[in-house]
Amino acid sequence: MTALNDFLFGIYPYICLAVFLLGSLIRFDRDQYTWKSDSSQLLRAGQLRWGSNLFHVGVLFLFFGHSFGMLTPHFLYESFISAGAKQLVAMVSGGLFGLLGFVGVSILLHRRLLDERIRINSKTSDIVLLVLLWLQLALGLATIPLSAQHLDGSMMMRLAGWAQHIVTLQPGAPEMLAEAGFVFKMHMFLGMSIFLIFPFTRLVHVWSGFASVGYVLRPYQVVRSRRLGVTRQAASRQQPQDAQAAQTVSQPSKPLVKPQGKFS
Repeated sequence: MTALNDFLFGIYPYICLAVFLLGSLIRFDRDQYTWKSDSSQLLRAGQLRWGSNLFHVGVLFLFFGHSFGMLTPHFLYESFISAGAKQLVAMVSGGLFGLLGFVGVSILLHRRLLDERIRINSKTSDIVLLVLLWLQLALGLATIPLSAQHLDGSMMMRLAGWAQHIVTLQPGAPEMLAEAGFVFKMHMFLGMSIFLIFPFTRLVHVWSGFASVGYVLRPYQVVRSRRLGVTRQAASRQQPQDAQAAQTVSQPSKPLVKPQGKFS
């Protein structure tokens, strides 16, 4: 078990991160036409509206909450909030938004499996991805009653310490999870596995969502239509012709002179 624990929480995270970053870069470089969300809204938009909105709101909050909660060093917040209070905030907010995401992905999975028209037009990776996300959110919700059994924040500190050791390339990360429960380990393993398959699924459109923030900061662009330019050129050429025609019309015409014949 020690060797397996060392691999899953000491080596496997770096494999997932490497595939996640390099795979996304290679796919963007070689297959940009596949870089999309593959929305099925045109097939049927009924359940998609509720499911997609609930899922995205819940998952986005959970992503940023996990990122800041696990990667923020303890000394930055220990002066104004204790570890136990932070864990309680994480349980309440994570439970609320985790439930929103779980309901949303359940609607999406129900729609994907039971709607024949959508199922026929779905890829295998679409269904597998939804199943993995459903399991991940279910495991995350299952950790809440387990966390309620130790409200001192000790387990949360171990999980955050493991994440910070992994990101900063410090040794000894697997030992921090040696006493963690099975549900916590499965939740973390499945979360890393989602990063592993990220470049090979429709999840790559998440990068585009974050990149769109750059539109707010970029300078204004002046866009001119090529059709408009051609129209203006044609108009500029037409103006001298119109002026010449107008000048010709405005000139007085010569009077008609009756020819003087010999027998007139």
